[in-house]
Amino acid sequence: MTKVYIILACYVLVPLLIIEGFKRWKWVQTLGTVVLAYAVGIITSLCGIFHFQDPEVAVSFSKMQSMMMNVAVPLAIPLMLFNCDFKLWTKALPKTAWALAGGMFAVLVSVVSGYFIFRNHIPEPAKVSGMMTGIYTGGTMNFNALGASLGVDKSVMAIVLAFEMVITTPYIFFLLGGGYKIFRKLLPFKDITHKGRTDEENVETADVENYQGMLEKKNFWGMLKGLGLSVVFLAIGAGLALLITGTLNELVVILTITTLAIIASFFKKVRELPKTFELGMFFILVFSVIVASMFDINSVNGASLYIGGFVLWIMVMSMLLHLIFCRIAKVSGDLFCVSQVGLLCSPPFVPPIVGAMKNKKVLISGIVVGLVGYAAGTYLGALLAWILGGI
Repeated sequence: MTKVYIILACYVLVPLLIIEGFKRWKWVQTLGTVVLAYAVGIITSLCGIFHFQDPEVAVSFSKMQSMMMNVAVPLAIPLMLFNCDFKLWTKALPKTAWALAGGMFAVLVSVVSGYFIFRNHIPEPAKVSGMMTGIYTGGTMNFNALGASLGVDKSVMAIVLAFEMVITTPYIFFLLGGGYKIFRKLLPFKDITHKGRTDEENVETADVENYQGMLEKKNFWGMLKGLGLSVVFLAIGAGLALLITGTLNELVVILTITTLAIIASFFKKVRELPKTFELGMFFILVFSVIVASMFDINSVNGASLYIGGFVLWIMVMSMLLHLIFCRIAKVSGDLFCVSQVGLLCSPPFVPPIVGAMKNKKVLISGIVVGLVGYAAGTYLGALLAWILGGI
């Protein structure tokens, strides 16, 4: 069991090291903490570190993995939503709203069409469709929440995540490497700055992930308050799930804590709690390392390759449909790029793209799109999984 405890400790230590690397090295900031966490998990899995000869030890280890995963996501969701100023929704320019609506519509159409193409070839097609809706309308946080709440098999989650990372990461590097110039030519419309904020420059130059000073006294106690509030929301969600279903139904728990966190974010004292987003990201990184470490290369067979085809279909089709929509709505190429990244990857990936494009005008719009997608993606994914599951 010593090996088990060492691995469990590493599940916490690795995210801390990734965060420290993010503070020190530009390449970690460019690659992204979540991508790096998945990479570490998959690489260690391929090395056979998580193989146990004793079946009882293997079962105990699996239970501990599940327990850590089931706690990490519900704690992360409120923490990452507390700092979100959702009043920005009402201040976003029409072009931002069009980019958001077009992006979410494109994802839904791509997922539904892909479902009917691949449903006879992939496991749990309705649930996987729900998860893909979540991950491409707000990022990994939605995927994790939906995977847990829908009760998707962990090995299926690991395979889907592996293919998603393999397919999406090159697209991000394509944009960082100058691919945005192509979209500027395809969408040659002017950017309009975000209205309604006198401190726009401060907002636009702020980092989405800023881990500096997390252990300082003025920030540390604020983080603990946020963590305490997250625990309270988790308890309420669990109680409500028991009351409604008689069990700890994870879908009820996730939707409850998401709703409570959004409501709480409208209170200034909650919204100003320091570093809660970064603490939430820590829990997401813990989850990411764990789920990626469950990847089994032996499970990659002809059937699993269909999952890769499903993910690729959604990625390519949603991008093309979004591009056509933005062309019709006369959305600029830069706004299209940050909207794509905000939806497909989550808000933390927006600043590196903005930095590469050297256009701060679209930063706030990209973050708003990502936040709205993050907030709505869990509901959309759960609803779509329920609808497709009934067909």
